[in-house]
Amino acid sequence: MEIGIDSFAAILPDPATGKLPAPTDRMADLIEEVVVADRVGLDVFGIGEHHRGEFLDSAPTVILAAAAARTSRIRLTSAVTVLSAADPVRVFQEFATLDLISKGRAEVVVGRGSFVEAYPLFGLDTRDYDELFAEKLDLFLKLGQATHITWEGRFRPALEGQGVFPRPHQQLLPLWIGVGGTPQSFARAGSLGLPLMIAIIGGSFDRFRPLVDLYREAGKRAGHSPEALKVGVHAMGFVGETSAAAKDAFFPGWAHLTTKIGRERGWSPPTRQQFEGMTGAEGAFLIGDPKTVAAKMLQASETLGGVSRITFQMSTASLDTAAMKTSIELLGTEVAPIVRAAR
Repeated sequence: MEIGIDSFAAILPDPATGKLPAPTDRMADLIEEVVVADRVGLDVFGIGEHHRGEFLDSAPTVILAAAAARTSRIRLTSAVTVLSAADPVRVFQEFATLDLISKGRAEVVVGRGSFVEAYPLFGLDTRDYDELFAEKLDLFLKLGQATHITWEGRFRPALEGQGVFPRPHQQLLPLWIGVGGTPQSFARAGSLGLPLMIAIIGGSFDRFRPLVDLYREAGKRAGHSPEALKVGVHAMGFVGETSAAAKDAFFPGWAHLTTKIGRERGWSPPTRQQFEGMTGAEGAFLIGDPKTVAAKMLQASETLGGVSRITFQMSTASLDTAAMKTSIELLGTEVAPIVRAAR
C-alpha cells in the first residue's frame, strides 16, 4: 500500500487572536511539509485545488513544482484538479512540465470538484457539471496518447492536429479519477479502466464498499484487468505520539473549517463528541497514535476489498506547525513500516 499526504494549503486563524498567519509563512511551511514527507519515505504528496479564501491552493502545479525542486523521490500529484473548470490542454502542459522538473514523479487526480466556485469564476455553468467533466476527461486522455490530435467538443475550441508540448518525462502521466459518493462516477472510472481515488471525509469506510464493487464490476465488464483497477482513499488523518495529542492537534482547525463550510451548506455546527465518534473504531478518521492509525488503515483496506493507496488530509491541523512535522515523521517512520509489513 502506498501512503501519502494531501494538503489544501489551509490558512487558519489563531484561536486566541483570530489573526491569520502570513500567506508567505504558510506556503513556506507547506513546502517544508513536502520535504519532510520525502525525507521519511512517504510515497506521495498531493495538493488540492480550491478557489476560496480559506485555502492557498488555487494553482496546485506551481506549489508542486516548488516542492519538486526540493525533493528527490516522493511522487507529486493533484488532489484533485478540477478538470471540468479547466482547459485540458493547459492542464496537460502544466503537469507535463511538472513531470520534467521532477524527473518523472508527477501524477494527476482529476475530478469535478466538491466546491463549485471554479465554475462561475471561469465562466462555466454548473448545470453542465457532468457533461463538462466527461468531455474534458475524453480530451485529456487523448492528449496523453498522442502529440498531435484532432478533436471536437461543445465546451472548447476544436483541435485540428496542433502539437501539444512539452511531452512528459514519463511515457504516460499516471491519471486517477477522484470521486465522492456518486455511483455514476465510480462506474465511469471502472469502464475507463482508470485508478480510483475516493474522498472519504466522514461516515464509515464500509458504506463505500458497494460503490467500490460497482467500480470493479464496471471495469471487469469493460475488459480491464484487476491490476488496472486500483483503489485509493483520501481520508482525514493525523498521527501523534498519543491518540489524545493527535486529536487535540487536529480538532481546532477541523472544527473551524467544518463550521464555516457547514454554515454555507446548512449543516449543524460540529461537536467534539461527533469528532470523537469519527476517530473511533467505526469512524472514517485516521487519527491517533501510530499503532492505532496503522490498524485502522489495514482495516479500511480489508473493508474495501483491497486499497492501493491511502492519503491523509492533514491541512486542518496546520495551526500547529511543529505537530504537523511530527505527524508526517511518525507516518513515515512508524505507521508506514507497520502497514507495509502486513501487506
